[in-house]
Amino acid sequence: MLPVEAQTLLALPIVLALERVAGDLPPRLSLSRDEAAELAELVAADLLGLVPQVAQARLALAGALFDPVELLRPGFPVWTTLDELARRVPRGQLDNVVAFGSHEGRMPAQPLEPSPIFADGPMRLLPISLLAPEALAAELSEQLEIQLVGRGEAGALTSDWLMRTLGTRLEHVRYLSRNDLLALTCVQYEHVNLAPLWTLLEGALLTPYREESTMSARGLTLRYAHGNVLAQSPAQWLAAQTEDHAERAHAFAGVVFELRQYAALLDAHQLPLLLQPVVDGEREAGAGYLLETLATVEPGYDPPALFAHEAPGLGVVAITVAQRGEAGRARALAHGYPLQQQALGPLLARLADRYGIAAELHALGRIVLDDTGQLGAPTIALH
Repeated sequence: MLPVEAQTLLALPIVLALERVAGDLPPRLSLSRDEAAELAELVAADLLGLVPQVAQARLALAGALFDPVELLRPGFPVWTTLDELARRVPRGQLDNVVAFGSHEGRMPAQPLEPSPIFADGPMRLLPISLLAPEALAAELSEQLEIQLVGRGEAGALTSDWLMRTLGTRLEHVRYLSRNDLLALTCVQYEHVNLAPLWTLLEGALLTPYREESTMSARGLTLRYAHGNVLAQSPAQWLAAQTEDHAERAHAFAGVVFELRQYAALLDAHQLPLLLQPVVDGEREAGAGYLLETLATVEPGYDPPALFAHEAPGLGVVAITVAQRGEAGRARALAHGYPLQQQALGPLLARLADRYGIAAELHALGRIVLDDTGQLGAPTIALH
């Protein structure tokens, strides 16, 4: 057989999953170069015991601990970076095992740097890649899927080393294929009533060239296309509801809350969220907000003003830009949806700049609907 370096190598991604004991402090996010090399030796021994064909592959390990959302991103950038680094390294002294750790607190490439934002999660994942000769890859992949599900617990030496080195107790330490990780995440999202989100995310990860459509639990239509998730406008969703005004307002708050859940998770997975495009009007996304334009400024009306629709426990759920005309009747020019608390300021600044007005927000204390049940503004001027 040709040496590994002379063959076409296919990457088989796996992870070492660390589940810490509840109440223990999260472990640090990375290992030093020497620590990563020590762990790689232990991991190689574990995997050889499970699947002997691993001996014919190159094992690459990143000494960094990630949250699942950091690994499950379009293009799988962590594994892609690990694979690229591993292919550059000549056969080393560890029987074709290569490891990458931190030096002076930094990993060798930015995608291998875990974010402290997700450090409190109960499960940390250490990425591993097996670079296998093309002739071996299919068989090795099949054996990994079979053996890791049934016998994937890490060896005692590996588990003990991790607990001593990271300074935390671990409930479970086991190997998972990337397919196992995808299945586990799917179950977790289904458990919290976010199965539609998984439909979009799975498409973005596995078939990014294909469009996917779904509907949220509250009936908001969502679509994945060309690297983005496109959400139906909450105001458009409201227009299709038939309840009385009080029920419609309550339902609108619920659908914005749901959209915020989706936005937070999509942001964590680095999948952009936009409003579905329309023929008439403009739609845009900013840092943590969505904005749709319904009409242009009418010279015969009062200057535009900003109105905040609010709901208990959610704060500002939408901002309506409106002008007052004859008899105080308001016409809506735009609706903005702050999906993150810190996005309210930038959204106000954007609207003030667009309409040439002060960023003064009239708090309504509730969700205001017009006579037709659409998102609107009060007919009586606020002072």
